[in-house]
Amino acid sequence: MKYDHILVRYGELTLKTKNRKMFVNAIRKTMIRALEGLDVKVKANRDRAYIELFEADPYEVMEALSHVTGILSVSPVVKMDRTEEAMKETALNFAADFKEGSSFKIEVKRADKAFHLKTFDIQDMLGGLLLKNTEHIRVDVRKPDYKIMVEVRLDAIYMYHDVISCVGGLPAGTGGRALLMLSGGIDSPVAGFEIMKKGVELEAIHFHSPPYTSMQATDKVKQLIDIMSERTGVDIKLHIIPFTELQTTLYDKIPDNISMTSTRRIMLSLAERLAEKIDAQAVVNGENLGQVASQTLASMHAINAVTSFPVLRPLLTLEKNDIVKKAKEYGTYETSIMPFEDCCTIFKPKAPKTRPALDKVLKFESNVDFDPMIDRALENIEIYETNAKDDSDAFDSLL
Repeated sequence: MKYDHILVRYGELTLKTKNRKMFVNAIRKTMIRALEGLDVKVKANRDRAYIELFEADPYEVMEALSHVTGILSVSPVVKMDRTEEAMKETALNFAADFKEGSSFKIEVKRADKAFHLKTFDIQDMLGGLLLKNTEHIRVDVRKPDYKIMVEVRLDAIYMYHDVISCVGGLPAGTGGRALLMLSGGIDSPVAGFEIMKKGVELEAIHFHSPPYTSMQATDKVKQLIDIMSERTGVDIKLHIIPFTELQTTLYDKIPDNISMTSTRRIMLSLAERLAEKIDAQAVVNGENLGQVASQTLASMHAINAVTSFPVLRPLLTLEKNDIVKKAKEYGTYETSIMPFEDCCTIFKPKAPKTRPALDKVLKFESNVDFDPMIDRALENIEIYETNAKDDSDAFDSLL
């Protein structure tokens, strides 16, 4: 079947009223970014978008759109003149590809109520046509194998039968900005994807402790940023924090069984300072309740006490198997399991407290002046950006 357009259905932005134009402009921009290099034209309307295909493969286009937040589903469609002859010819072409012995149903949506044929008239016309001119398919209005969808709109008639689900949610950049604590493991990239579904724009922070952590570990995190940017169609900035001085001081000065609690507190303090600098409204991490010692409720309470900044945990109650499944769907799993240890792993205490007492943590931390070290770490941040460019010129051909 020769398709000439991709129909894009919006996700939660359909619930918006007053700010609909802002949401549509945001999703249009993200689609253009995701489709860069493909021979297409993007047209985003108030209630849906159409991608006009020139030489681009429709399935390559739909794959590029499948992880764009704000898109609920896509369909490869045929756009035709508003005539009975065009509908009949296209319906027969669709049916020719249906499997032997399969069933079908005609569904019609008439956005243009003034069209000369009513909904039932179109269903009856096309259903009768296919039954009369084909021998390998039958009608089943309850549980059909195929649905031929006909949409009668003011500009044209659109016909399709595939509906491919996407991530839904809200367009990127419409839900504020947050800072993702990206460790390089399985959980934190998934947390980033999950929060981006709500339209949140992300930057990321990663803690690097050379020579205890290798350059390969940092390169792995950069690869994860590349994957997240490519999948969502949004460039993500990564802030790499030199953490060696702070971590070795924590290791020397804080008792082993609460050192992880203090380490996480210092990390969160650094994340808060950076979040304020980049005008983020929250910090995001991949913590999962009870998964490790630092992720019990008691540990989270002691860690969170270091800040009043909002800390979002989108994976808090998920099963580990579900997180792994999502990582595979998002394409980050194989990179996340590469055997390069992060700074939390190499300084992991032998018997960490699962119920650290905040007063004892504060007592030991008060013996060390961490502020100058935190300042030095923030002054020596390395920035990594994926595909940084001026979008205004690169996207002209898609407009």
